[in-house]
Amino acid sequence: MGRTKFVSAEEAVSYIKDGATLAMGGFVGTCLPEELNKALEKRFLDTGAPKNLTLMYAAGNGNAEYGVCHLAHEGLLDKLYCAHVGLTPQLGELSNQNKVKLFMVPQGIIGALCRGIAGHKPGIISNIGVGTYVDPRIEGCKGNQAAIDSGEEVVELFTYGGKEYLFYKTFPVDVCFLKGTYADEDGNISLEEEGVLSDHLEFAAATHNSGGIVIVQVNKVLKNGSIAPKNIAIHNFLVDYVVVGSPENNMQVYDHPAYRLEISGQQRIPLSAIEPLPLNNRKVCARRGAMEITKDVLVNVGVGMGEAVGNVAGEEGLSDKFTFSTEAGPLGGVPLGGAGMGANFNFEAINKQCDIFDIYDGGGLDITFLGAAQFDCKGNVNVSKFSGRMVGPGGFINISQTAKKVCFLGTFTAVGLKEEIGDGKLTIVKEGKIKKFLNEVEQLTFSASSALENGQTVIYITERAVFKLTEKGLVLTEIAPGIDLQKDVLDQMEFTPIIADDLKLMDERIFRPEKMGLTIE
Repeated sequence: MGRTKFVSAEEAVSYIKDGATLAMGGFVGTCLPEELNKALEKRFLDTGAPKNLTLMYAAGNGNAEYGVCHLAHEGLLDKLYCAHVGLTPQLGELSNQNKVKLFMVPQGIIGALCRGIAGHKPGIISNIGVGTYVDPRIEGCKGNQAAIDSGEEVVELFTYGGKEYLFYKTFPVDVCFLKGTYADEDGNISLEEEGVLSDHLEFAAATHNSGGIVIVQVNKVLKNGSIAPKNIAIHNFLVDYVVVGSPENNMQVYDHPAYRLEISGQQRIPLSAIEPLPLNNRKVCARRGAMEITKDVLVNVGVGMGEAVGNVAGEEGLSDKFTFSTEAGPLGGVPLGGAGMGANFNFEAINKQCDIFDIYDGGGLDITFLGAAQFDCKGNVNVSKFSGRMVGPGGFINISQTAKKVCFLGTFTAVGLKEEIGDGKLTIVKEGKIKKFLNEVEQLTFSASSALENGQTVIYITERAVFKLTEKGLVLTEIAPGIDLQKDVLDQMEFTPIIADDLKLMDERIFRPEKMGLTIE
């Protein structure tokens, strides 16, 4: 028999002490330990305990209704160590009011850090984050005034062989919450019907080797021998407590009604079953982005505009010409998007998040499509902080800093923008109130100078104009049919870009409702 105990969620969370560091698994709307989150919230609201927790998680975890939002109570949390709070406005509000200390760390660093914690290393060394707000010479991962006032330093500059790196410090983990599909009677855990593998093993190992407790929520307990050895993601020696969650707290993907085998890789569906995107500026950007893909490359898509490239590729029947990936682990197929971002329909293989980030960080990613909110005259990009409110980068820094080609996607202006698209052209009905091409971005999430030094190709794609990064700055290379260069582009920028001598019109097929008939060379 294993060492694991099977308990209620209420009993499991009763073991969490004041001041503990809690690590949380999950990726946006997948693999969320919702039963445990709700039980911990109830305990705190009923008793006022535990207090002053440090919460660590990697990807955006839930939204305003599920996930880590349940822990967004003043007094319950003292510190956040994570990559994103933008999806959970309650946590964002606590941070903005300086009621918690907020440290925003690149997503891929957190899984690697858990490996370091498990190995009792003092920290990990990485080039990820150099030259961005993460760099201690700029903001040092400090996401609010409370973090600045704390005097705590989570990252240091490190030089080796004449090159600059960052040293991210490790710390003990006292407890972790994870979500699995099944546990056997000994407490071995499978993730076989989940959409991602996340960093479950790394979180469990970091907690176990810190002397902490590992709590796993599952759908069901099975008889010993029911789970194939290769499907055991976490062996029972790492698991202290198993909690069987109720059906409403055991969703495969939140915002989706039931477990779907095409998301867990147990069956495949025809791509024609995936609903095409409506023709809007999001699809226009995604279509123009998809034109940058070549055959047999590894592609990453980010949340928002980026994920729409997956829908376009599926609609055009191109998904088998290259390999889609998300940092959550799936390879191949078509990214799910929305609350299921990180999961893929019809994936061909699946890895842990840590392993994918190792591939990305080492330059194995050929092209990425990432949403972007602010651009400046140098080509720098901000996705992490707006009007003083920190939302975080997620995996953006890891991915944008290392991909061979980076495509940023976004509308040209924001707030109130209305456009008509059709007949092969774009018409601005009402201009957005907020300019996105600025003299200077509010926060440096992507460093253009580092990209040029690293030899990356960088393209900025909007619904009405396309730019390319050069040593001289941003060069305008294309504008949409129907767009006035001066009124609709240059007048909507705080700076004047270089205009290419051979300025082109964007392909008019992008602006028509029927399929484009895209091919990949």
